[in-house]
Amino acid sequence: MPKNAPYGDNRRIGMVQERSQAFNPITKQWVKRNSNTGHFMDVKQDGTPFKGVRKEK
Repeated sequence: MPKNAPYGDNRRIGMVQERSQAFNPITKQWVKRNSNTGHFMDVKQDGTPFKGVRKEK
């Protein structure tokens, strides 16, 4: 479970569980997906990876 303490410093300690991200080379964007179901959750529009989400190989 990721922790958020100490509070107020705008960062999380640890990775977000049960999520991963992969790069789509066609659209040149990162796609976040649920690791349990495999459903795509979100697409990052600016081309940079999501923070705190592990990358798939």
